[in-house]
Amino acid sequence: MMPQALMVQGTTSDAGKSTLVTALCRHYRRQGIRVAPFKPQNMALNSAVTADGGEIGRAQAVQAAACGLPAHSDMNPVLLKPTTDTSAQVIIHGQVLQNLSATQYHDYKKVAKQAVLASWRRLTAQYQTVVVEGAGSPAEINLRAGDIANMGFAEAVDCPVILIADIDRGGVFAHIVGTLALLSASEQNRIIGFVINRFRGDIALLQSGLDWLEAETGKPVLAVLPYLHDLYLEAEDALSIRHARQEGERQFTLVVPHLPSFSNHTDFDPLQLHPGVQVVFAKSPEAIQGADLVVLPGSKSVRRDLARLRQQGWDEFIQRHLRYGGKVLGICGGFQMLGKAIHDPRGLEGDAGTAAGLGLLDMETTLQPQKCLRQVQGVFAEQAVPVAGYEIHMGVSSGPALARPLFKLDGADDGALSADDQVAGSYVHGLFDLPEACNTLLAWAGYRQRQAVDFNALREAGINRIADSWAAYCDEAKLNTALAKFYARDF
Repeated sequence: MMPQALMVQGTTSDAGKSTLVTALCRHYRRQGIRVAPFKPQNMALNSAVTADGGEIGRAQAVQAAACGLPAHSDMNPVLLKPTTDTSAQVIIHGQVLQNLSATQYHDYKKVAKQAVLASWRRLTAQYQTVVVEGAGSPAEINLRAGDIANMGFAEAVDCPVILIADIDRGGVFAHIVGTLALLSASEQNRIIGFVINRFRGDIALLQSGLDWLEAETGKPVLAVLPYLHDLYLEAEDALSIRHARQEGERQFTLVVPHLPSFSNHTDFDPLQLHPGVQVVFAKSPEAIQGADLVVLPGSKSVRRDLARLRQQGWDEFIQRHLRYGGKVLGICGGFQMLGKAIHDPRGLEGDAGTAAGLGLLDMETTLQPQKCLRQVQGVFAEQAVPVAGYEIHMGVSSGPALARPLFKLDGADDGALSADDQVAGSYVHGLFDLPEACNTLLAWAGYRQRQAVDFNALREAGINRIADSWAAYCDEAKLNTALAKFYARDF
């Protein structure tokens, strides 16, 4: 049975919602169904630029790829990018609204709901099925009022829900039954069945628990999905550590300072999967034995991260690294840090003011309200090697350093390369995704072997793998019966 809409909610964060939605998107696409992903509200520092010039959560861009679609801002109409522990930049329909505190955003949710429903109407008018991802858990009592991310949304659009739980964490039956107990009767009826994720071992040993769960709740277990080792899919928010080591080879060491507002860490996924590269994310340089390349990452709060960089002694580490002939690369916010100063006259990322940069490139950056959001492609400035990615930034940089660009993108200069060839920077995220670009950047830093991972092919293989798993382990008869009962209101 093909539902017009199907929502996946989780008993906890990281239960597997994003992965299951991706699997369902590819599963329905394989059946020739016009399908699209949707996440009403997302909170994440990993984002992607859409074809319509907007910004959405990274997971929704992956889900769009599973559907064979370009990412669109309607797929994630509300995106929250944390700026502090109590505030976030609010992005509506792909464009920055303003920074709001948690209390202010709670009051704003009535307006945000209208943006969510407008996107929903547009998607459901274009596609046969829309697969929806919830956020966190629907049982967070303190977030229930005005909810637009989980059951509040499902109730508003009358959408059936699959509840997914991660058995690898332990306590899976308590998670499921406890979540149900905290929902209203109408919300409980909306859940058509359960998916148990990341199971290891003999399913026969789990069967008595599954039988009990179905008898206790009156709802079916739709699938028990196995733990898929070495699965690659881009993470929505949590920093993941992957090292693909090659026996007998000295690892090329790439060090990334792990700063409080570290954003778009998916930039480093192709490097973590590279057989000859060791990626080290470190909060302090004290434990670092050495580095071939230091990369300053993207940041949601550049001046705050720059202050932490100095507080932890990274500025001295970088200077010493350069004296010994090492290379330094800055990406987006990290690129801005390499300059002489960062000006924030309007207080867009905190108190208005200016912070001194690291002074490694002769340029200055001024933060401006209009965020640059665009997909880009081009070549390296000094050789005809293709590069592609996306830009997400609020700063405009200027200065003599830009006269020696790192890239030529869509006919225009981008980034900078120092005269001594030791320091480089760019606003482009996704620099390492193309194997040719990855090999060229690593060669610049001193790694000569050409063995970069085909990142796009690896992502496609991961999508197919989870879709295959769903097809193999989902009980389609139970799912179709549960959907039919929901639409018939046979509760």
